[in-house]
Amino acid sequence: MIGSASGASMGAAAASGYQTPVSAFARIFCWTAVSATLVFALNNYLIFWLDWPGMVTFLGHLGLLPAFAPQSPLESTATILGAVQTLSYLVCVGGAVLYTIRTPDRLLRSDSEAMVSISAYIIRASFWAVIFVGLADVMISFLRVEGLLPFLIGDDITTALGRPQFRGAYVHIPLVLAGCVTAAFSRSLGFTWLALLVVAAELSIVLSRFIFSYEQAFQGDLVRFWYGALFLFSSAYTLYEDGHVRVDVLYAGLTSRMKGLVNIWGSLVLGMSLCVTVLAIGMAGKSSIINSALLSFEVSQSGFGMYVKYLMAGFLGIFAITMMIQFAAYILESLADYRDEPGKRKIAEASAH
Repeated sequence: MIGSASGASMGAAAASGYQTPVSAFARIFCWTAVSATLVFALNNYLIFWLDWPGMVTFLGHLGLLPAFAPQSPLESTATILGAVQTLSYLVCVGGAVLYTIRTPDRLLRSDSEAMVSISAYIIRASFWAVIFVGLADVMISFLRVEGLLPFLIGDDITTALGRPQFRGAYVHIPLVLAGCVTAAFSRSLGFTWLALLVVAAELSIVLSRFIFSYEQAFQGDLVRFWYGALFLFSSAYTLYEDGHVRVDVLYAGLTSRMKGLVNIWGSLVLGMSLCVTVLAIGMAGKSSIINSALLSFEVSQSGFGMYVKYLMAGFLGIFAITMMIQFAAYILESLADYRDEPGKRKIAEASAH
């Protein structure tokens, strides 16, 4: 009787969205993780592209992190910019706390779905961007390798398009922004279409090689470009659909509550730690794997191939950011399962492994 009454009261509390200290802490932690990840990406751009000092340098300037103190004291403008960047991280924590306090009746699943929507938009924007950039760059590469560009746009622009910095700044970046705008009006993630385009690109290589005896480096570059995007961008969506392969020994036999508990700790210990590692190693400095490629508009050494190698390095950053957001959403959803909160998603058997 006591056990059933306790279970009933827990279910009633979950149904009403009653906030316990554990659920409040989880919401604060997850929203802080999401917002801090996005702020980190923004500050990475401000530091390495616009020469803002960054939080670490600012704290070193104040003597709080002596090991990271700048060689010369920061000027007044740089000090203000560093203070703004440092404050942005404090706002992430304060905003998460304030939001959690002001919405005590909000279901954990509602917060989880909001985080999924943020991740989905980033993925949609990235998918549209790689489609636009892939089609445009392969056309430029084809016209360039066949010597047709000078007749269409003149020698000066043709020469400029042969420089990675010019093509990246004046062709790729506008198309990436167009992808972001398109994603705001399109609600389809486009995995099926991008997979079809990968197959079509590979098929074009087979047909051109064995029928027309024609093959160029940009054809293989396009396949790798789109396939890399398909693999890395779809990871967050696959996690949402519980489609990642599990080495299952005990999990399938657990109750829904215990599965939720396992998923929480798995997301924390294995998932988020991986995302933090990728972002820390890839974006720690100008010479880091992701930043160095993006800053120099790095291209492959295949002559007249596509100029998109630097964007493929950026795919790792998108992967880590979207997976961090998705793991935060997964934690809240798993905690909702543990609390027996209503509204549990029905996942198709075909997507669960």
